[in-house]
Amino acid sequence: MPKKREIKEYSTDPAAQQMLIRAEELGIGTAFTRADNMVACNIGGAGMCCKQCGMGPCRLTKSGDVGVCGATIDTIQARNLTRAIAAGSAAHSDHGRDMAFLLKATAMGEAQGYSIRDLAKLRMVAGYYNIKVDGRKPEEVANDLADLYISQFGQQRGEIVPAIRAPKKRQQIWREQNVWPRGVDREVVEALHRTHIGDDQDPAHILNHAIRTAISDGCGGSMIATDISDILFGTPAPILGQANLGVIKEDMVNIVVHGHEPSMSEMLVAASQDPEIIAYAKAAGANGIQLSGICCTANEILMRQGIPAAGNFLHQELAILTGAVEAMVVDVQCIMQALVGLAQNFHTAIITTSPKVKIKGATHIEFDEHHALTIAKQILRVAIDNFKNRDNNKTRIPQIKEDLIPGFSHEYINYMLGGSYRASFRPLNDAIMTGRIRGVAAIVGCNNPRSSQDYLHNVVVKELLKQDVLVVQTGCGAISSAKLGLMLGEAGLSEVGNGLREICETVGIPPVLHMGSCVDNTRILTVLTQMVEDGGLGDDIDQVPAVGLAPEWMSEKALAIAAYVVASGGYVIFGGSSPVSGMERVNDSSEVLHYLSEGWEKLYGGKLEFIPDPAEMIRKTLEHIDKKRAALG
Repeated sequence: MPKKREIKEYSTDPAAQQMLIRAEELGIGTAFTRADNMVACNIGGAGMCCKQCGMGPCRLTKSGDVGVCGATIDTIQARNLTRAIAAGSAAHSDHGRDMAFLLKATAMGEAQGYSIRDLAKLRMVAGYYNIKVDGRKPEEVANDLADLYISQFGQQRGEIVPAIRAPKKRQQIWREQNVWPRGVDREVVEALHRTHIGDDQDPAHILNHAIRTAISDGCGGSMIATDISDILFGTPAPILGQANLGVIKEDMVNIVVHGHEPSMSEMLVAASQDPEIIAYAKAAGANGIQLSGICCTANEILMRQGIPAAGNFLHQELAILTGAVEAMVVDVQCIMQALVGLAQNFHTAIITTSPKVKIKGATHIEFDEHHALTIAKQILRVAIDNFKNRDNNKTRIPQIKEDLIPGFSHEYINYMLGGSYRASFRPLNDAIMTGRIRGVAAIVGCNNPRSSQDYLHNVVVKELLKQDVLVVQTGCGAISSAKLGLMLGEAGLSEVGNGLREICETVGIPPVLHMGSCVDNTRILTVLTQMVEDGGLGDDIDQVPAVGLAPEWMSEKALAIAAYVVASGGYVIFGGSSPVSGMERVNDSSEVLHYLSEGWEKLYGGKLEFIPDPAEMIRKTLEHIDKKRAALG
């Protein structure tokens, strides 16, 4: 039986610690305690188990072992990793597909409550693809863009179009390596086909298709999702927000939205501001409605509407443990099935909304963009009606929250550095070239209950800031820094290196920039592309002194993101466990691990490494940044 950790080992967040003490008092399990009780399979976890057919599962434990069909450890690891990347790409890209259909419905006047909010972003994106703008209504332009984006998913031959926004040299590499995606769905399907029993058996060949599949996400589904979210809901700009469980209000109807698709959450925000709904809440005895978010939905409504974030991935159970949440409204991705059982200890209603996701025991109110505002109001009324069922004796809300400034889209950073008439990334490039900023680190990704919540994120962020490394963040990693108070202009500057501090004070930015949700990692690639185009830092992303890190990863989506960043020329470091560590564990060289680093670096200039020790993560990050600085002179 594994050793049970102490509460302080579960999370570095004091609000989370309070809720975990409360769970222990009530005898309620959480993801943290389940992680202690569930011994991870060291064979499957290392990628050495194959269950792709009925002859297995085949568990390979030592050098020279093969499966029933003769598959080697290297082939099995490459297949398992590629399948995970395909699943992650499918999840993000399905999000992009839904957004494309929403844009189409909005352009046709068929999406209740939605409108085109950012005409400048619409024109800019249309311009990338030579869609005529002059003399046309915005809805006509949006309709053409929606048709183009929808076609990227089912396209069978040719090249997906959004990838033309990568640096010219990068496009040439993708064509030379034959990894430019033909269509999003085609690459995901082929990844599954190649990894079926009896198909592709060359690890390097399998992993090269993993790259192609991941690019279909990064330059396909995810980029499409970000573009359309900006067009429909507004491109983010700095706004005041708050984060942590203290945003839940004792005298309000508390509704927590959790998941990833902004179409539903944005409409809930709109509906919650309707005077009729506010009056309904007050008639129920509350002072109003308090919306807050968990996970990437939190980031979406935080950076556009200033709606507070109740927390990141591992806060979803803890929010319910406050006893003050009337409804948790979920759509897709990162939603724990344990929520329903946990909610039965309180009065909280778990409401699923996506046609793709149902949870046994939850209330299902299916969301449809054609009747969006009506359905959003229905969901809010269910939550309001539940307010009377709250047991105040069970209510425990940690009075812990932090202010932050989210909303640093690449468009805003461009404007911020140069103003309306001289918008440019040149000042950032100059700061790097003069050494005031040593480099850039994108610290992103999930929480994992097998490590201490937020610890790896925070220790890496704080140490890199001391070394004059500018940090940009998305997803649950961004919320970890928000809870720490590092996303305010004056926050933490006493612990920031002198050069970075000078830049932050001059420009008026926090040392850590909130750039959005998981799909918004494409914003980071756009920033790097624009830095390259502005000159002085080489002619491709692989020459920029920048590193991507996912210290507490757990999701297949994280693996897909890592692969498309590698394909773009980035060095990516993952903390925690490696899904392909098998041969290292049997004291032999791992062909797959070697290929993810040296093999991919030779082809794409980027590489993926798994480094569990935070001190080593920091050392390797700085070493890489300094290496790139030296190469640039």
